[in-house]
Amino acid sequence: MALAFPKTNATVLAPLGAVALYWAWFGLSPKRAFLVGWAAGSVFFAINYAWFGETAGALIAPFGEFLTLGPGIGDALVGFALPAFAAAHLQRRAPAPLVPLGAAAIFAFAEWFRCEGLGVLGVPFGSLGYSQVDSPFAPLGAYVGTYGITFAIALLGAYAAYVLRPPLALVPLRQAGIAYGAVVAAVAFAWFAWPAKALAPPDFKVAAVQGNIPQSLKFTGAAYQKALARYTSLTLGLRDAHVKLVVWPETVIVRALNLDGPLQARFGAIAKAIGAELVVGTFEVLNQTQEYNTLFFFRPDGGLDSVYQKRQLVPFAEHLPLRPYLTWIPWTREVNNIGTGDTPGIVEANGMRIGPIICWESAFSGLNVDDVQHGAQAFAISTDDAWFGTTAGPYMHAQIAQMRAIETGRWIVRAASTGISGIIAPNGRYTQHSDLEVTTVVIGAIGTPVATAYDAIGPIPVALGCLAIYGGIFAWPARRRVRR
Repeated sequence: MALAFPKTNATVLAPLGAVALYWAWFGLSPKRAFLVGWAAGSVFFAINYAWFGETAGALIAPFGEFLTLGPGIGDALVGFALPAFAAAHLQRRAPAPLVPLGAAAIFAFAEWFRCEGLGVLGVPFGSLGYSQVDSPFAPLGAYVGTYGITFAIALLGAYAAYVLRPPLALVPLRQAGIAYGAVVAAVAFAWFAWPAKALAPPDFKVAAVQGNIPQSLKFTGAAYQKALARYTSLTLGLRDAHVKLVVWPETVIVRALNLDGPLQARFGAIAKAIGAELVVGTFEVLNQTQEYNTLFFFRPDGGLDSVYQKRQLVPFAEHLPLRPYLTWIPWTREVNNIGTGDTPGIVEANGMRIGPIICWESAFSGLNVDDVQHGAQAFAISTDDAWFGTTAGPYMHAQIAQMRAIETGRWIVRAASTGISGIIAPNGRYTQHSDLEVTTVVIGAIGTPVATAYDAIGPIPVALGCLAIYGGIFAWPARRRVRR
């Protein structure tokens, strides 16, 4: 299952892996299923999170391996062990034909819970749905999102495992056929009804600037001057490109803009010179104490349009959850204490309402749907994936942005410090993109959004629907006994 994700991108291994997973769980006691699930999940996440410690791991040596193993073991508990335990209990109570349905539903619910339900502690990577952005399952994302796709994959795997468990019989085969038929019908309906299948030509010209400053140098004085000169030069090169929006990566300028008047004036002058809305990723310090990860928006006339403060911070990197209780651990004293923003910060740039997204935030579908409900017509994702070099990390993060486009029906312009930068259409496809570790400017166009059902519901109803399926099947025998 882990190999379904970048860089291998063996998409078909997600449902095939799910078959093996459920085949291993079915027939076990709840306790053994829990342990098998935890072991399988730990391997899955150890592979998927192997890039977490790139660059950052050296900063907290000898605790660097914790950046991969800690979240991996924790997510394996929530995302694999507990669903395995719940599936084993269901097998003891519910009618056999309904067990795979309930087991798939509880797995999808657990995936939502570990990614977004845990709030600031969630690690929103490794969702099976993300591996399908370029597969026939992709249109489902416009209706039921990432977690709905995960449910479909888990359903196929669970019913295949149900058929393959001895003793083999025609009855399970017929029931599995019904489940497979339902998934195929849902995918077919989603494809034919998908608004993003036919898009109007985009006409709002944008650019993403990728300065390619290595993370190992970024916070040095020399690199700061280099970044300032490089991003200024690359952006001024757009004078004759007639772009309407230019996006720089996250924290590309490492000094707080509001404390340096000449620097702020410099960026305003750049925006005026190119006649476009300029988005600059930097830091902001309020009251001389609290620092924020921010995006500064400069109007085409050079004035400051607005400042967006990052709302969803990276735990144990940008902030320390439960800080008063954890500072006894040596390396935790090095964790930042960045402030949390509290508004969507939608900006109208040359007639297009842009939803600003900073890095980690793009992995939270609920936050992106909330921005759409606040009026975002397109998204500008500003990210710093240089922390992860050329590992699978930048590719996974770029893939997640594709799913956000599918779910919301919005065009996305994505600027990454060392890549992958690009423009994503509402069908989840990159129309232009950069390679890793190159200095470049990606120029293209975004267009009007298309409506999706997922815009109206978001992830929580999908997750609660999966939980309700499991709960209904779990309670079914009890209700039947009452009727008798």
